[in-house]
Amino acid sequence: MPDGFDGSSEGALQIRVADVDDVDALVALVHAAYRGEPADSTWTTEADILGGQRVDRAMVREAIDDPSRTVLVATDGAGPHTDDGGGSIVACCELTGPDSAGTSVLGMFAVDPHRQGVGLGRRVLDAGESFAAERGASALELHVIDVRVELIDWYRRRGYVVTDERHPFPYGDERFGLPRRDDLQFAVLRKELTP
Repeated sequence: MPDGFDGSSEGALQIRVADVDDVDALVALVHAAYRGEPADSTWTTEADILGGQRVDRAMVREAIDDPSRTVLVATDGAGPHTDDGGGSIVACCELTGPDSAGTSVLGMFAVDPHRQGVGLGRRVLDAGESFAAERGASALELHVIDVRVELIDWYRRRGYVVTDERHPFPYGDERFGLPRRDDLQFAVLRKELTP
């Protein structure tokens, strides 16, 4: 963890670096946010365009173990990890980099569907941006499925710019879900960070 970043807290919310004990909770959180049941789904669900899993235990464990990646978790201060300053995980994001050009990538961004719409996502995104800047990033990129217009608009309201760059969706790799359509690709969004 870079000097000066020892987590942040606002009210009961605490943000910290994930550890291996968080793997199952992270898989459940990401699945609920992006592949939740229709009755529980919110505006972040991808269930209409993708089925199957969003992440699995191995993918999350790899992200936690890789020194070039950091998974941040937001906890609510209540629940099974309360004794060590944690609590139930209610949101997360993963940061990679920065690369030689000073760009970090933010991914695996998820908020508990029952806690969306109250500013929690904005707070976690702000923490991710701060963490990336403290690691030396001058810009942050996101890769969003381009048909997710409402999600892209949410990021635009937070200062991200949609670039002309696109990345192909990994068709055929079931680790990333089972596409329900054949025109998916990732739009690249970018935000310049201020130190």
